[in-house]
Amino acid sequence: MGSTWGKRLKISIYGESHGAAIGVVIDGLPSGVAIDEAQVVKEMQRRAPGTQAGSTPRKEPDLPTILSGIYQGKTTGTPLAVEILNTNQHSSDYEGFVTTPRPGHADYTSRLRYKMNNDPRGSGHFSGRLTAPILFAGAIAKQVLKAKTGTEIYGHIIRIGKIAAESWEEAETPVVPAEGAFPQENESLAARMKEEIDAARAETDSVGGIVEVMATGFPGGIGSPMWDTVESSFAQLAFGVPAVKGVSFGSGFAVAERRGSVNNDHLSFDGDKLRMTTNHGGGFEGGISNGMPILAQVAFKPTPSIAKEQDTVNLETKENVKIEIPGRHDACIVPRALPVVEGCLALALLDCLMGKGEYGV
Repeated sequence: MGSTWGKRLKISIYGESHGAAIGVVIDGLPSGVAIDEAQVVKEMQRRAPGTQAGSTPRKEPDLPTILSGIYQGKTTGTPLAVEILNTNQHSSDYEGFVTTPRPGHADYTSRLRYKMNNDPRGSGHFSGRLTAPILFAGAIAKQVLKAKTGTEIYGHIIRIGKIAAESWEEAETPVVPAEGAFPQENESLAARMKEEIDAARAETDSVGGIVEVMATGFPGGIGSPMWDTVESSFAQLAFGVPAVKGVSFGSGFAVAERRGSVNNDHLSFDGDKLRMTTNHGGGFEGGISNGMPILAQVAFKPTPSIAKEQDTVNLETKENVKIEIPGRHDACIVPRALPVVEGCLALALLDCLMGKGEYGV
């Protein structure tokens, strides 16, 4: 089971949704970087259950306990290990799914892969619960990036179901949603997005959406061609987040409709500073950062756990059956997933930055 990511900065995720704890070990961090642990906890609370529209009523404090790697408020350079306790499991809600797999989940494929040896409770290691340690690692990476390069990372929601908002493609520095608010800066659209989520919940259904993340201040010249591009590093992390079904950069799939003369990001001097006149490429050329804001979009499918009746099979009796999924589930995971995607971008950028070797990392 591949739960370790990274080339220079490595993260190893451990635990299951209904086990005693989940956590992450981060290896390769530079020493001597001051870490604001209160800010890390603040980031964790953005993802915690029960804090966003459409969230599951499962209550988990998501308080990280740092076991090693930080001393007197600074990174030591040795592996940073953290533990996050699971305190509110209803494992009985998941009995039976080994033989009657839930549509849209990994119940059937994990059975094929692990011969029924994996922990199926709450989806086990396949659960969205495992995004909490990813977010912790990303929160640490954000602080290291800012200390080394001044890079800031932002995020917002640009789609919930059929309700769409404007991209930050034309922005050098985005207008971000108010802290603690629904993560869309247009209040009217934010209200409509929440209504879309409420409507899905009322119909015992769920809805998906798209988040957009931006990094400003990241230096140009970072990344390598082929399989060590900044885009490929981020995409691999993003696709490790459950329910992610699409990743794009800059103008995304809209580039397929254009001619080169329109889509090319043209070079221009602004005084002595060389910039691009547009950012259709999302801050990259040839997989290497060009100094423009880095911009990416990530699409999430609707939460597969819904109370509405669905079709499945009984693997023991070999019959077609109906299934209703009880328990506590998100009508929309997108608001809680946004800080996780921000963290993925921070981890990808830091790993690529460390490959350059010019920033004390």
